[in-house]
Amino acid sequence: MGNVYPKSKPPAILVVGPSWVGDMVMAQSLFKVLKHKQPGINIDVLTPLWSDGLLKRMPEVRHIILHTLKHGQFAWQERRRIGLELRSHAYQQAIVLPSSWKSALIPFFANIPKRTGYIGEMRYGLLNDMRQLDKSILPRTIERFVALGLPFDSPTKDRQIPNPRLLPASIENALQRLKLKYPRRPILALCPGAEYGPAKCWPMEYYVTCAKQKIAEGWEVWIFGSYKDISLGAEIQVLGGNNCISLCGKTTLPEAVDLLSLASAVITNDSGLMHVAAALDKNIIALFGSSNPKMTPPLSNRAHILSLALKCSPCYQRFCPKKHLKCLRDIKPTEVLKAFDTLKIKDIL
Repeated sequence: MGNVYPKSKPPAILVVGPSWVGDMVMAQSLFKVLKHKQPGINIDVLTPLWSDGLLKRMPEVRHIILHTLKHGQFAWQERRRIGLELRSHAYQQAIVLPSSWKSALIPFFANIPKRTGYIGEMRYGLLNDMRQLDKSILPRTIERFVALGLPFDSPTKDRQIPNPRLLPASIENALQRLKLKYPRRPILALCPGAEYGPAKCWPMEYYVTCAKQKIAEGWEVWIFGSYKDISLGAEIQVLGGNNCISLCGKTTLPEAVDLLSLASAVITNDSGLMHVAAALDKNIIALFGSSNPKMTPPLSNRAHILSLALKCSPCYQRFCPKKHLKCLRDIKPTEVLKAFDTLKIKDIL
């Protein structure tokens, strides 16, 4: 782990962070609620290495405690070591956002007196403030996270929840490293990938159609994605033509956050970058297929969601079980381009 901090003065809470980018963004709403309830509280987050730069753009977080545990890895001895090391921090409470049994081990080993989380994988003993999740009362992921920061009997259904709001850092270093010039035209950001799988991905050729149209109108197009999206981004860039640049696999996650802050509009699948764009308060057209926009919507009043709500969706599958992907293929580029008229875009360069 390698992180050593001085013993904290109360109150201090340890949050065990989730393993997905979008969920980590949504966790900021929990941090905001905790800060609102107790302005002097210290919030530390136990998190995978990849989320360091993301959490540094959340001013509510005091310390980021990094670990190298891989998703799904049991690693009993490593979890015990981390937990014993954290005992000196004197946390009053731990809030465990993942639902897995092993995710509750570190707060248990850390001997944190109050350990809060949903029952999940029968975590009796590991948690001592266990909550029963009622999905009919808390249908959205963000509501489920925030509820863990409230008293057990606190009403949450009608509570106003603050949206995540990331604070981007200076973009100059990222622009210089990537040999990009500060844009003189409005930027359309495309986020055509999805870590979960292709059943979340709007067709590549549809992204190309939108890119060409906006370039013809005087925009630049920047394509964002991970290493897994390099070939996809490159194909869109080639077919999109001049003023279409793929940044897939070229940016770090914090650089992607900072560069997305320059966008005037974003077309995106339901992905981690969708939640990043929403937390940057960007104009968003969000495309939902195999997932449920009622559960994980982009948390912004500047977002326009397109979802056909077919009988077979949401299926939550990584690949379309019917092999037709109608939930996304039947959302045509004309509908997405028409949605631009509803965004009332004001931050055009």
